[in-house]
Amino acid sequence: MKRIITSFTSLLIIGSLLSGAPKKDIVDTAVGAGSFKTLVAAVKAAGLVDTLKGKGPFTVFAPTDEAFAKLPKGTVESLLKPENKQKLVSILTYHVVAGKVKAKKAAKLDSAKTVNGAEITIKPSGNTLLINKSKVVKADIMTSNGVIHVIDAVLIPGSKKSASHTNEIIEKAIHHGVPLFNSGHHSKTAAVYMKAGHQVLGQCSSKTCPVAMKTIKTALHKASSERCPTSQSWIMRKAFDHILASAN
Repeated sequence: MKRIITSFTSLLIIGSLLSGAPKKDIVDTAVGAGSFKTLVAAVKAAGLVDTLKGKGPFTVFAPTDEAFAKLPKGTVESLLKPENKQKLVSILTYHVVAGKVKAKKAAKLDSAKTVNGAEITIKPSGNTLLINKSKVVKADIMTSNGVIHVIDAVLIPGSKKSASHTNEIIEKAIHHGVPLFNSGHHSKTAAVYMKAGHQVLGQCSSKTCPVAMKTIKTALHKASSERCPTSQSWIMRKAFDHILASAN
């Protein structure tokens, strides 16, 4: 962990932004940087300018123009339309965390609740951090009302949260089921695995986690037609392993 935290010093932006007390707020800092034109346009379209110029403090994970360009063609244009304002607000507030969370503190967290209400996952990766699957490419840009961390991909709420919850259900079932199976309690193992399968179907959808939905439905159907609990256990376990492998 010390190596990870120390390595963040190579990501810090030096110069006027870090000398003395910052005079520009989050919005003005983003405008002045010149690499957040799409983000600034989105913030204006969503009516969030006054909020992000407010007292705060806020921590913003800011996607660059290149990050927005990675989205499917036409996505940005669609989000900027007045009729899609609420969806845009949901996405943008998913990039904001209340309080000033610097890189050293973020490196010690597993997740953080966003202003959107949903959580983002935080994971050390090499010399930087992963926010969901987006990489922090510049950290600790200090502003008068918070801090900005630059990321290389836009964070999309909803699907990641559902997928994360699905994986938690599966991992918990495996953790509980393996000792049971190894002790010869195959019927109990099958019951644990099939219960987890139904839990996944109950919290997932074909839109948020299509691989899990299809895999679990097939496995449950096949396992239900089996009378042997050993076979049932293996059918569900193979399905679980497939879903976890697909998520990595």
